[in-house]
Amino acid sequence: MAEERVYHPMSGWFPLTVCLAGILAAGLLFVAGAVSESGLLILLGVMTGPACLVGLFGCMAIAPNQARVLLLFGEYKGSVMQSGFFWVNPFYSKKKISLRIRNFETGSVSTPEQKDQAGNIIQHKTRSGGRPSKVNDRDGNPIDISAVVVWRVVNTAEAMFEVDDYEDFVSVQSEAALRNLASRHPYDSEDHELSLRGNTQDICDQLMVDIQERLDKAGVEVIEARISHLAYAQEIAAAMLQRQQAQAVVAARTKIVEGAVGMVDMALQHLSAGKIVELNEDRRAALVSNLLVVLCSDRHTQPVVNTGSSGA
Repeated sequence: MAEERVYHPMSGWFPLTVCLAGILAAGLLFVAGAVSESGLLILLGVMTGPACLVGLFGCMAIAPNQARVLLLFGEYKGSVMQSGFFWVNPFYSKKKISLRIRNFETGSVSTPEQKDQAGNIIQHKTRSGGRPSKVNDRDGNPIDISAVVVWRVVNTAEAMFEVDDYEDFVSVQSEAALRNLASRHPYDSEDHELSLRGNTQDICDQLMVDIQERLDKAGVEVIEARISHLAYAQEIAAAMLQRQQAQAVVAARTKIVEGAVGMVDMALQHLSAGKIVELNEDRRAALVSNLLVVLCSDRHTQPVVNTGSSGA
């Protein structure tokens, strides 16, 4: 594993002033040597000018939340983490790396930057919108799922040297972790076990841990991972919707029956406690039957008033 070393460069304003003054002085020395026909002055001007020009390549400006990884002929010298204007050895190779917080959605496609032979950018790097990934849950049901991952680089050496392209590495490993997580849990559960739909927060926390384990070697910290899309696949969505509707109807009817039985029991207790009416077993059974019909029916009841029988 590459160990990150923080490099503390010197301020770039004094070297910049010296280099610019040296270039100006080199021109004056060359002119003075040519006028006085002094080979020494001409030699000093020829040596000072290129040296100061090369020194200008050591200046670098670093924006906030940006870093530079410094290499000297392939050897890692350190990483500059602070922002500002600095000067380092002009022969250092300076690799730019961003420390800013970034996010992406799984299933998105990244198009790399394209340049022509002259080095001009003809197409900038782009990323398409995320598309849900189709995967089977633990019960074998095909589902569409996608997640949003928020991350940032915390170890510039590992991000630069341990993986070939750390951005692509984050994308691929996050997709793999999401698929693995979806295959370990059911989409929905009736016995209160951990499910994708019923325990969203727990699933997101577990997804974050799974992705972090895969990205530790790339010097990346996962700040947040959350499910952005979750649904049954199109080929079984209609059948699963009917099953959910049936389950909802059964659950609603169960609650209605429980409430109705409680209300009937309370009515019988009040009638008995208040001695409002004496009920034998047949009349009690008829009263219970009528109350249950009224309370459990999904339509309004039509009362029938018994006015008594007329004599002949």
